[in-house]
Amino acid sequence: MVIKASAGAEIRQLIEALAAGDEVRREAAVARLSVIGPRAVDRLIAAYRTAATRELKVAVLRALEVARDRRSVAVAREAIGDGGDVALAGVSVLGSLLDDHSASAGAEVLETLVATSLDKTAERRVRLASFQAIEHLPKVGDQIAAALHGDPDDAVSAGAHAAPGERAAADLVWQDALEGRLPDSPALLREVARTRSPAAPLGALQKMIELVRAREGAIGSGPKRDEWRGARGALHQTLALRGSRVAVYDLRETIEEARGPLPVSFLAALHVVGDESCVESLAAAYARTPDDEARWRHQLAAAFRAIARREKITRRHAAFKRVAARWPEAARELTA
Repeated sequence: MVIKASAGAEIRQLIEALAAGDEVRREAAVARLSVIGPRAVDRLIAAYRTAATRELKVAVLRALEVARDRRSVAVAREAIGDGGDVALAGVSVLGSLLDDHSASAGAEVLETLVATSLDKTAERRVRLASFQAIEHLPKVGDQIAAALHGDPDDAVSAGAHAAPGERAAADLVWQDALEGRLPDSPALLREVARTRSPAAPLGALQKMIELVRAREGAIGSGPKRDEWRGARGALHQTLALRGSRVAVYDLRETIEEARGPLPVSFLAALHVVGDESCVESLAAAYARTPDDEARWRHQLAAAFRAIARREKITRRHAAFKRVAARWPEAARELTA
């Protein structure tokens, strides 16, 4: 696939950002690469094979998982051989390709997941993740479940036996949440949403964000409120991975109301889907943040510049003129 020079430069910069120590920058790069999709796949595969750290390999695989491109099959199989979190990320990539319309690619994916499920030398969590990726398939899922129920490793056998019931319970939690009945635990919602929100209707995710925000506001302050805010940020990040702006207003209002650092997921989402309506909120937050919160100021500035660059907001733009009029010092620093 031919990549235009400008697009190629952007992809290169985003892949470099995957290795950055700044979590906001890294998460934003994952989201942006997933939006770019097939054009970035070859570069991502090359980045995986030259990655200096396992953390970079996981980040690359997360971007490939959302891209859902059959070219990722080979590198995902390599990842399973790397073990640990890298292997789990590889299983997730293969799971995303199970419905590939290419018979050969689909067969290779299924064969790998089945073999990994039954591989007694593989890590338990990797085996169970592989089984959970295929357990919903007619006949195949039942056959592998039966094989694992008799596995000599008691932990694997118990995990395979429990998985269908646990997943059914999680499905009910998710369905209740979509209908407005949130669980008491934000951690439970976040865990359930991790696997189900990528395929949920965009309108349903928008509604859930509003429900979570209402629950968050009703708590007042404290660790529980922070947990609900983290769950809301994770939902925003899912929308960003899908390139959707249906809840940008909530991102903007959250920045407007924030009086301190937010979970990285909020700014990562803004990097990808924030629009010109967000730049004033970011500038206001930057201006009121004290100098001793340098990391938060840096993250706000990075989001401001990412939006300005993407939306072509120059000094002549009306939104920037409003920023310059209200926060002249911040405007100078943000465009330095």
